[in-house]
Amino acid sequence: MIFLGATAAQSLLGTSFKITQERGRLLDLPTADTGHEARFVATMHPSAVLRAPDRETAYRDFLADLRVAAQARC
Repeated sequence: MIFLGATAAQSLLGTSFKITQERGRLLDLPTADTGHEARFVATMHPSAVLRAPDRETAYRDFLADLRVAAQARC
């Protein structure tokens, strides 16, 4: 699972979740006792890349986050 932006992540994880601190890391999604593991990667929303002062760096970081998700088959 991939969360694109803070709004998406915080809607399921709560407002204490900070994209700036957790982005690009493979994390476990807190689940009820369903017996299923869920993992996710959070990253910036694609529109944030377009608004970033340094678009090249933001885009590179965004792609790196997506690679983490792809390798984990999120």
